[in-house]
Amino acid sequence: MRRLPLTVVLLGLTSFFTDAGSEMIFPLLPVFLTTVLGASPAFLGIVEGAADLVASLLKLVAGRLSDRLGMRKPLIVGGYGLAGVVRPLVAFASAPWHVLVVRLTDRVGKGVRGAPRDALIADAAPEGMAARAFGFHRAMDHAGAVVGPLIAAGLLGLGLDMRTVFLCAAIPGALALVTTLVVPERAPEPAPVKVAAPGPAGRLPPAFWRLLGLLALFGLGNSSDAFLLLRARELGVADALLPILWSAFHVSKVGWSFVGGALGDRMKRQHAIIAGWLVYAAVYLLLGLATEPWHAWALFLTYGAYFGLTEPVEKALVRDVVPVELRGSAFGWYNFTNGVMALPASLLIGAIWQATSALPALATGAALALAASIGLALLSRAQPPSAPPASA
Repeated sequence: MRRLPLTVVLLGLTSFFTDAGSEMIFPLLPVFLTTVLGASPAFLGIVEGAADLVASLLKLVAGRLSDRLGMRKPLIVGGYGLAGVVRPLVAFASAPWHVLVVRLTDRVGKGVRGAPRDALIADAAPEGMAARAFGFHRAMDHAGAVVGPLIAAGLLGLGLDMRTVFLCAAIPGALALVTTLVVPERAPEPAPVKVAAPGPAGRLPPAFWRLLGLLALFGLGNSSDAFLLLRARELGVADALLPILWSAFHVSKVGWSFVGGALGDRMKRQHAIIAGWLVYAAVYLLLGLATEPWHAWALFLTYGAYFGLTEPVEKALVRDVVPVELRGSAFGWYNFTNGVMALPASLLIGAIWQATSALPALATGAALALAASIGLALLSRAQPPSAPPASA
């Protein structure tokens, strides 16, 4: 089996360190805001909503900019560096608006680096290994999300206060910057196979926009995972066990990211994505029908399969259907669409939940995932295979 390029490995390590540092802070942030700084729950919603919006918009801009510059690395280094420097400054916050400024700046870094990083992975991945490359990257990202909260919990157990824990997050942030600085960037080789009719010169092809439309349809039902934690609590999972459930869920995502990346290079990419979307639909529906705490544990672990079968493979499919010179723009639109659909999805599911109960809300998410699956199956039949099979 061929090895992943050094660029992909180093970007995976960068994401691991970055997520470890971020997740040392994020789980503690609601408590810090509301109990230490006296912010309201509504202000917490403003902070996270504004942060996600800024990141989504900048991903679109940064992707286009990386295509125009002909370079990905400066934007990647700048994005990771900015986030790594500013994130621990939340330790010095004395008012809620200080946290808002830090989170917005942190998300500026995320927005600047996201699309250029995905484009650089796509550039570096050899033919037949794109899904595996993205799967490795997502696995490292999820691994950081497992390690970060555990480090924070250990530091708190040693008697450190939250502000000191926030400062300690500077260490993985610095390691992320170091690994990013040594990432090699080479000009990508033109893809040998074009799987869809190209669009006009300088424009993304119609196949990409059709795919993006289906991703938006799925995204309308892809609400915040906070609803699933709420449902787990309704089923009787104790509050003290919710962080452990969340960590176990991320462990599942790590394993399935490797599996999904390998499968995505050995089968038609659309088929892997459809399988992931069907897992999503099943998990949402069964969580609505569940009656016992162990149901939540089993379904959360199964839910990791959705991420593994979709996240790396969707990105590999985007790589397949766009010209090399427009990869940054394509990943900008891809990340923007995923980010911007999170708000209406959460509003929709939340409104249905509040007006009725968990089952109709979660069933709505399942129905939208099923509709997107049918649409992608029809689209898949109308065009050639998305990638050649991987070489042995």
